[in-house]
Amino acid sequence: MWSLGDYARLAELLEPHAEALAAACQIDAGTTVLDVAAGNGNFAIAAARRGARVVATDLTSRMVELGRERSAAAGLSIEWSEADAEQLPFADSTYDLVASVFGAMFAPQPNLVAHELFRVARPGGLVAMANYGSDGFLGRLTDLLASFSARPALPLPSPFEWGDEDELRRRFAGLASSIEVYHRTLEFEALSPQSFLRFWDETNPPQAALRAVLPPETYQKALTQRLVLVEELNESREGRLKLSSPYILVLARKALTDPS
Repeated sequence: MWSLGDYARLAELLEPHAEALAAACQIDAGTTVLDVAAGNGNFAIAAARRGARVVATDLTSRMVELGRERSAAAGLSIEWSEADAEQLPFADSTYDLVASVFGAMFAPQPNLVAHELFRVARPGGLVAMANYGSDGFLGRLTDLLASFSARPALPLPSPFEWGDEDELRRRFAGLASSIEVYHRTLEFEALSPQSFLRFWDETNPPQAALRAVLPPETYQKALTQRLVLVEELNESREGRLKLSSPYILVLARKALTDPS
């Protein structure tokens, strides 16, 4: 699914939030960084520009290809490889900083993800995430589109649960010696609801996946309901569009010793 759509254009909207997480991590020259579910490299590039030694991974070969092209064009030395956030192919205690920006949250088994992020971080190292919350445009839209999708054979937790501070703390319990959580808001703006939705159709992978599998008449119903939702959530009253989605920045410190 994540190979669909023009993700590079969508990533441009998300880049400031990757920069915000990188700034919060206070990355020094020589810091070893692993970017998990990196997309086309927003966080990896932010870290490399701060002098870090960066490895970036994604489950999707297309994202790895886009990331390699982008980092090469920027003149940055970033090692790219395909990897599953639930089974990272790296040794224990390898990285000073393990991060994921709106990425690892979409893996279906969150407890495995949490374990892997901390496993590959060195003792005293940092696990950092930016995770969407369930309120606002993105959470509401995901719920709407899911109502038109086939139900999985086994129920899976919503990826947006990663944006719930209490749930995040539960998942990191026993792994982190300290957890800092900062509540932020991501905003989408456009000249009109219609122009924004055209952009969304061209760039968003889950939207493209839904279009590929639904009968045309059913997909049209989804689009109609989506427009209703966007108009309901639109914060602009001047004919333009402004949509908000909450998210959290997370800085979790791995314990210096194994609690077991």
